[in-house]
Amino acid sequence: RLDRQILENYQLDKLSATVRFAVANSPFYRKHLGQSAAAGIRTLGDLTSLPFTTATDLRSWGAQMLCVSQSRINRVVTLDTSGTLGEPKRLWFTADDQSLTVDFFQAGMSTLTRPGDRVLILLPGRRPGSVGDLLAQALTGMGMTALLYDWVGNLADAANVVQRERMDSVVGSPVQVLALARYSAELGGSVPGPRTVLLSTDYAPRSLIQEVEKLWSCRVFDHYGMTEMGLGGGVECEAHAGYHLRETDLFFEIVDPQTGEQVPDGCEGEVVFSTLTRRGMPLIRYRTGDLSRFLPRPCDCGSLLKRLDRLRGRLDSILRLPAAKLRIGEIAEAVFAVPGVLDYAVTVVPEKERPTLEVSVWTLGGPAATQTAVFEELGRIVSLREAREAGRLVVVVRCHVCGGILPSGPSKRSFGKVM
Repeated sequence: RLDRQILENYQLDKLSATVRFAVANSPFYRKHLGQSAAAGIRTLGDLTSLPFTTATDLRSWGAQMLCVSQSRINRVVTLDTSGTLGEPKRLWFTADDQSLTVDFFQAGMSTLTRPGDRVLILLPGRRPGSVGDLLAQALTGMGMTALLYDWVGNLADAANVVQRERMDSVVGSPVQVLALARYSAELGGSVPGPRTVLLSTDYAPRSLIQEVEKLWSCRVFDHYGMTEMGLGGGVECEAHAGYHLRETDLFFEIVDPQTGEQVPDGCEGEVVFSTLTRRGMPLIRYRTGDLSRFLPRPCDCGSLLKRLDRLRGRLDSILRLPAAKLRIGEIAEAVFAVPGVLDYAVTVVPEKERPTLEVSVWTLGGPAATQTAVFEELGRIVSLREAREAGRLVVVVRCHVCGGILPSGPSKRSFGKVM
């Protein structure tokens, strides 16, 4: 029977082997870690003696992180730089690396689906090895029917697919799934909803989750992951009490964003991970920029896997205005609580004394009522309300009617758009 000690012994062996492999095969890690790095890892705590790897390293030295020949690479992913100057981030995966992702997808999807289900995938899947393709492989191997749709642009077309195909489950990004559910409701309930939904690729506010569950009378599960993790990091179980982490492939830490020191379980910090089984491009102590914490108590489901609490935001999603400090996630919670809202964007117009916070929302209709409702919801955010009442901040809400066409398209959002 598996217990924590057995799992941690396994992680220690894999970590030591990964460091040795990376130093032996990667010019970057040979210089970054040093030839004797693996010799110093005798316990999991010894990992803190190694330096962090960052997104800047990926952009600057990505090719030098490769540990195998290009002939063994099955998939190269180029990530959007989101306006960052310099080279984009690129990640290399072997066929075996992606096979491990398929295994994780099967484990995660077994929580919310069953053999014979029909699953609609609202993620890119046209290219071999893409996230939608790997998920389809996982579902097919579990005896299910996977329908690859890609990103949602035209809501009427996507709603017709849900109605025609009678899908049991839907997997997609939070904003697109909410938009589809709200559009379906506008049709008078003529489009039956799925039994379960898995939200992935972006932050899912609680208000958004609750709205999808209400509109479709379904159970919503949330997934945490990023491309750097090999697309999968953790997923909720039926207890909906944090993400059970992918601990056989990834080793997680929570560190103080300022000092880099590990923090105790239950304390918030930055999520850091190291790959345990990846061969194409291992990542060692990679700083994600995500803020969360380990949940100290065992899960009611009985799993021994560590759990990560719902994300609190990102280090770069905290708005430090002269008049207030708030997280973009707070704005997301407020905006998606308003009926009819499909998407939003945040613009900060800096002024020395009275900056303007402009929140633009896209809705199916009723712009005047929506504008008022969004303004009222934003007023529930204490820091915003106090700053506005004191005359130190101007808050503007703008509404745009988009009908059945989503405004964001396939671009990835992270806790909203700050421009």
